[in-house]
Amino acid sequence: MTDFALLVKRLTPTIRRISYKVSKGFSYFDHEDLFQEALIYLWKSFLSGKLEDKTDSYILQGCYFNLKNYFRTHSRNTKAVSFESLINEEGDIIENVAFLNRQRPREYLEYFHNKFLADAIRNNGLSVREKEVLFLYADGLTTREIGSRLGVSHVSVVKVMANAREKCKKHLD
Repeated sequence: MTDFALLVKRLTPTIRRISYKVSKGFSYFDHEDLFQEALIYLWKSFLSGKLEDKTDSYILQGCYFNLKNYFRTHSRNTKAVSFESLINEEGDIIENVAFLNRQRPREYLEYFHNKFLADAIRNNGLSVREKEVLFLYADGLTTREIGSRLGVSHVSVVKVMANAREKCKKHLD
């Protein structure tokens, strides 16, 4: 592996956490896009020789400041869209949306937030077994019922859930 590949491999978990935390306050920036932006910053800095003899902490701090600067420079070019006033592809406001009741917009916002959070967790590194266990748990099955359905002990189900919980922590911080 090249020096850059080793650097990225070593710093990726921390950069992912940084990009997730930075994106939390801004719904119009995805944490995966920010992660890619941080990698571009690293690549440019690596090519220009700015990362030679620098500590990981210094490099990560540079990534953090680069992402903050990215927000500052690009936030004025973004357009926030409210779920209370949906807009179609032509830019026209859609008034009659059957599932959106104007008396309860907070409930819908919470629903979409939870749905997007669940999708992010489901699509980021869980094994097939962990996904199976999570889906069965979400369906309301107990640990013993999940174990009997999958043909494993309830202790194995507890271990799989613990592994999945550890992987999901970065999304729940």
